[in-house]
Amino acid sequence: MIEANNPQLKSWIEVHPKSDFPIQNIPFGVIKTAQNGALPATRIGDYAIDLKLLESEGFFNDILDQMVFQGTNLNTFLGCGKNKWSAVRQRISELFRAENALIPDNESLRKFVLHPITEVEMLLPVQIGDYTDFYSSREHATNVGKMFRDPDNALLPNWLHIPVGYHGRSSSIVVSGTDIHRPKGQLMPADAEQPVFGSSRLMDFELEMAFIVGKGNKLGEPIPVEKAEDHIFGMVIFNDLSARDIQKWEYVPLGPFLGKSFGSVISPWIVTLEALEPFRTESPDQEPEVLPYLKGNKQSTFDLKLSVDLQPENSSATQICQSNFKYLYWSMAQQLAHHTVNGCNMQSGDMCASGTISGPKEHEFGSMLELSWKGTKPLKLADGSERKFINDGDSIIMRAWNEHNGIRIGFGESKTKILKSR
Repeated sequence: MIEANNPQLKSWIEVHPKSDFPIQNIPFGVIKTAQNGALPATRIGDYAIDLKLLESEGFFNDILDQMVFQGTNLNTFLGCGKNKWSAVRQRISELFRAENALIPDNESLRKFVLHPITEVEMLLPVQIGDYTDFYSSREHATNVGKMFRDPDNALLPNWLHIPVGYHGRSSSIVVSGTDIHRPKGQLMPADAEQPVFGSSRLMDFELEMAFIVGKGNKLGEPIPVEKAEDHIFGMVIFNDLSARDIQKWEYVPLGPFLGKSFGSVISPWIVTLEALEPFRTESPDQEPEVLPYLKGNKQSTFDLKLSVDLQPENSSATQICQSNFKYLYWSMAQQLAHHTVNGCNMQSGDMCASGTISGPKEHEFGSMLELSWKGTKPLKLADGSERKFINDGDSIIMRAWNEHNGIRIGFGESKTKILKSR
């Protein structure tokens, strides 16, 4: 057992039993306080913990050979590699255990190192250099193929052989709590002969998770599938907002562009793969057999419960989706191995999203496109209203978590409101 994951551990910080952030989690993020700018931080319960201050006080001197938490993002720390990430997480665990009185007995340190989560602003945790969006859910790809192509041949010929992906726009990835305006672009109405310009009428979400690259690789040096997880620091919830009508007109022959690049929303805390170890499970069987560079050892993934709530303005929320990360056909290790097999160099802070995560049952579909089946089956919300796609004023709230041995590990939430077009 990883010592910091021990379910018997308790913190001297009070933690609600249903909190996503017990001492066994120790996620990493960046906060902004009233007194300071951006600060690298971790979280236990309802308190953010200032890692810049802990580093300045010398708590990581025997672990790190450089100062990594003095900047405004986590990129330098991510470049330190897996052993350093684990050692820092272990040290934080030791400092905040119930039996360790070092910080509680130091009134001044305790006062300045802890920040109530309600009094901080969450920022993007990393500077995202590049962003790739994969298309790794067989159920989602099959649903889309049935809707828009041949239902008997829903998957394209390459889908079962490679983790399909495209290079997205990193600058429009924002942190939870950021509202997004409905985009404008070219649309091709069903009864039209020429495209028109206007606001998207088919706004959608995509329920995804994304992994953050830790230590990168040199140009020309692929990352083997067996070593891929050593280069993955952790994960966030990823809401890949999509304008389906703009996307439908533009995606041939080169793929998504304006229909995807107007905004994607992540949860602010990066949960490490180490913290997720209790939820490791086998990936789905792959048939036909994949090529050797994607094979390695038996692929594994994580059993993470996912949900989406839709909340109209001035009304209560309705849960409209429940899915699971374990449904993904292509694992994160396979995604990263494929991404780099041509020699592509990944860098610390790069982000790779999973693609929409849909399950086999209708309530597990990870987008409005599927839940309403292209608008033919409107969803009934708690306030009595119906939705085929997302209305202005609607908020989308995504969550990810699971429990093991009585310990809940979660990601918090990714939340955004859709505003009317500018």
